[in-house]
Parts: sequence; structure tokens; C-alpha cells
Amino acid sequence: MEAVVQGADVFFVLMGAILVFFMHSGFAFLEVGTVRHKNQVNALVKILVDFAISTLAYFFIGYSIAYGIDFFVGADVLTGARAVEGYSFTGSGYDLVKFFFLLTFAAAIPAIISGGIAERAKFWPQLIATATLVAFVYPFVEGMAWGGRYGFQGLIETVTGFAGGFHDFAGSIVVHAVGGWIALAAVLMLGARRGRYRKSGAVIGIPPSNIPFLALGSWILCVGWFGFNVMSAQSLNGISGLVAMNSLMAMVGGILVALVVGRNDPGFVHNGALAGLVAVCAGSDVMHPLGSLVVGGVAGGLFVYLFNLCQNKWRIDDVLGVWPLHGLCGLWGGVAAGIFGLQSLGGLGGVAFLPQLVGSLILVAVAFIGGLVVYGLLKVTIGIRLSEEDEFNGADLSIHKISANPEAEFGGR
Repeated sequence: MEAVVQGADVFFVLMGAILVFFMHSGFAFLEVGTVRHKNQVNALVKILVDFAISTLAYFFIGYSIAYGIDFFVGADVLTGARAVEGYSFTGSGYDLVKFFFLLTFAAAIPAIISGGIAERAKFWPQLIATATLVAFVYPFVEGMAWGGRYGFQGLIETVTGFAGGFHDFAGSIVVHAVGGWIALAAVLMLGARRGRYRKSGAVIGIPPSNIPFLALGSWILCVGWFGFNVMSAQSLNGISGLVAMNSLMAMVGGILVALVVGRNDPGFVHNGALAGLVAVCAGSDVMHPLGSLVVGGVAGGLFVYLFNLCQNKWRIDDVLGVWPLHGLCGLWGGVAAGIFGLQSLGGLGGVAFLPQLVGSLILVAVAFIGGLVVYGLLKVTIGIRLSEEDEFNGADLSIHKISANPEAEFGGR
């Protein structure tokens, strides 16, 4: 029976890894549908190559920083067939599919950043940033919150007096807020796209290039998100239908509020679903479904309001709005877990407001400072922005030497 349970857990986590890996195509198409036609190929190539770079960075360095585990032993040890001092891999290769699952989370960091820096970032410097962030910055945060390392949870318990520490079940803070706040640092370092803001004060709108592709990206992300959240249990024994229900309700809340506040705008509607899902991750295992509906609804409204504020008043040219969507809605989700997870509000308890607030602020501060350091060093050394001519021509032709529809542009010849 033990072997059967191990095999079932391996299959369960593997399916979760595949679902979250599939989400990366959602990130790609969300960006493809939002950026201008001359930058669509770059969006597709960038996110796929980012995943490959992330895999190597996380395998060789990042996973060890997060959990103190490496894979530099024989395959018989990795699959639990032979014991070696200092290594405790379980049978059937469970730890290997767990790595795959957690890798898909780590690789979401550059996928999130990609949407913010679209249309004017150099290709190879961004890959260097990806390697650095996934090898060092993200795993450090992951180790603090999930790996039981670096004294973070003990610090939260000491400062707040709450024995439960900081709680983030599926990554509102660890993944989404971290990715969003690093993206803000990158966007600030890059500056706005040329012609986006005029000296006169005028803001030049750049509409999405393809609403169906944008919608497709959102749908893919929504489907994959149930693997992202539910399978964060990482075992069949730990699975909870409450997580699925809470994810569903938060998504619905985000959609409907974004529909109303965004005045039927399709971009806001499809991103509203994602805002709700971002916010519910942290407390999806402890909140009541009605609480999740509220959390998702607030996130949908926050995204619309903050996206407009960011783009038009603060003049931060975050192309896909990844800082409002992931950074700020993720921050809201981390704090909300300490509110709507309380038993007095129908939750399961085991959380508290102050640890969630303090923990969330510390982790996003680490992420933002890390982003400033990484992109700041790249900016002053090799540069991170395309030349004015390359930006005008578009990243597709400037970097990849081909457009999204080359045959059509040459008259079908």
C-alpha cells in the first residue's frame, strides 16, 4: 500500500506540474494579445526560453537555496532506491516531480516580468536577469516563506506574537507579489515606451493588438490555476475541495467586479479573473467560499482602478499591468488571508492579520530591492533597452528577424 500511495502522489504532483507548465502558454498568449503586432513573436519566444533558462538556474542553484536540497547524486538515490547520508529522497521519484512542480512556480517570475517590460527590452540581458532572479532572488524568498529557512518564520512569530507564523498556501505573495514587485523595478529601470507619454502631458493610448489571443491567454491561465492552487497540497492525502471552491468563487468575483468597474472593457474582464485568482492563492485553504468571493471581487476592482492610475496618472508604462495584477493584488491576497481566514469570518483559522501584513510587506520589499539590484546592474553594464530604431521596428524583426505573419506581409509569395 505504501508503494501505491507513493505512486499516486507522484502522479498527482506530476499532473499539477503539467497544469502549471501549461499556464506558461497562457502568459505567452496574454502578452501576444496585448502587445502590438510587431512584438508578438518576441513574446512567444521570450517566455519559452525563459522557462528553459529558469529550469537550469533552479536545478543547479535555486532549489538548493530554497530548500537545502541538491540533485548531484546517482539516479538510484534520487528515486529512493538507495540511501546516502545527507540525502532523503522518497520512493518512486516523488521529489523529482515535486521539483518540476515548484519549478513551474519559479519560472512564473520571469513570465510575469515579461508582460511589464514588453516591447522595449533587450533579449539577452533579460535572459541574464531571468537566470539571476530564478537562481538567487526568488529562491531566497521561497526559502523564507516555504522552506523554513533564514529565520523568517521565527522572526514573524517573535514580532507578532502569533505562533502560526506567516501563511501563503499557493503563492499570492511568494509567486505573484514577488514577480509583480520585481517587474515594477524592471519597468522603472527601462522607462516608458517611446511616444507613450508626451511632454505636453498627453497620454497616448496603445490598444491591445488581438483580443481573442488575450482572452485565450486568460482562459488558459484560469484552467491551469486549479492545478496551481489545488495541487499545492502536494499529496493526495492533503487535497481539499475547499481550495477548488475558493479559487472558483474568487475568479468569479474578480470577473464580475472588473466587468462593472471596467465598464465592459474585455481586457479588464479577462484580467479581472486573474486578479481574483492571484488574490485567493494565499488563503485558499482556510477561507470560506463567501470570503473568497469578496477577496476576488476586491481584487478585480483594485486591478482596474490601479491599472488606470498606474498608466495615466503615475505614468508607469507597465504594458500588461503586471504590477497592479500580480504585485498589488498579490499583496492584497496575502493580507486578506489573515482577515477572511479567521474563524469569526467563517474561515478555518490558524492565521492572523498582523503576521500576514508584516510577512507580506517584508517579502515584497526583498523582491523589489532584488529587482532594483539585478536590473540596475544590467542597465549600467550591458544595457537593458532596445535602441530607438529597434524599438520602432519592433522586437520581432530586430531580435528574431521574422514577423508574426511573414507570408501575409510578402503578399503570399
